[in-house]
Amino acid sequence: MLEAIRRATSFLRQKQVLHKLGVVISITVIAVACYVLYHMLRGIDTNEVIEAIKGTEPRRIALAALFVAAGYFTLTFYDWFAVRAIGQHHVPYRINALAAFTSYSIGHNVGASVFTGGAVRYRIYSAWGLNAIDVAKICFLAGLTFWLGNAAVLGLGIAYHPEAAAAIDQLPAWLNRVAAFGIIIALVGYVAWVWAQPRSVGRGPWTVTLPGGPLTLLQIAIGIVDLGFCALAMYMLVPDEPDIGFVVVAVIFVSATLLGFASHSPGGLGVFDAAMLVGLWQMDREELLAGMLLFRVLYYIGPFVISVILLTLREIIIGARSKRLRHLAPAADPEPRHEAPVYVRERGDTGA
Repeated sequence: MLEAIRRATSFLRQKQVLHKLGVVISITVIAVACYVLYHMLRGIDTNEVIEAIKGTEPRRIALAALFVAAGYFTLTFYDWFAVRAIGQHHVPYRINALAAFTSYSIGHNVGASVFTGGAVRYRIYSAWGLNAIDVAKICFLAGLTFWLGNAAVLGLGIAYHPEAAAAIDQLPAWLNRVAAFGIIIALVGYVAWVWAQPRSVGRGPWTVTLPGGPLTLLQIAIGIVDLGFCALAMYMLVPDEPDIGFVVVAVIFVSATLLGFASHSPGGLGVFDAAMLVGLWQMDREELLAGMLLFRVLYYIGPFVISVILLTLREIIIGARSKRLRHLAPAADPEPRHEAPVYVRERGDTGA
């Protein structure tokens, strides 16, 4: 069965079916989001949104910023885990933290995070002797941690409160709960699969050894904590009334985030917002929109600016260090040295 799946995947990859399908899905998600936003934002009073932003308690903004910082701190362990999983133990945590923070914050804002984040990671890790294949493996394992965490949060959250997902996908609550149990069963099956014996994916130098059972549980825990902090930040910024509970907000937030990733739009712009407005329909639109704008400033714009500054400073420091080393290197002798000719005595040469 696994071999049949591999052959089918290989055929689809050769025909570029998966790539074309991904493009179609992205365009469809963005089109639907634009349609929903157009209808939901009609009649929005901009002045009320601005007043709602000004009226947000500084304490709530500070708590949201603290949770965002905690979420980005948790993100650093995505790279820390992945780098050690491929055996590159010589790379220190501070480099993992820099690569994870800058790659994710830039990837979130620019879009196509697989490529933009990968380019940032390669620039940082190549200075520590890692090649393009190593960086590709790091991206794969970090992405695996993210998706395992998402699966756990969505599975558990929707199983507990299926009505939260029904607000977005418009499916019956019982069907969402069935899907949630399916996600949980698949997640448990994956953990059991990698626990039974060492597993790997890919071919040749691109082969990646998947983390075993205990390490996979660690991956899931890292992903859950990361998404939990992000959801708490959003929860601090949504309106108090009606009080629908943290679990509902978390499920809708994670669902909206995944739709944003599926669209590949920068920061999930438009898609994330439409999903949040649809999912939290019972809240005042102006106040909810104000909270979402504050969240974008804290989670997207702020970290993006910090990342650009950090990368710029790093390039300046590296350039200055390289220039200093070139000046300290001994100058090459401009005069060519002439060596005395060497004569080789041939056989039968009498030396005369």
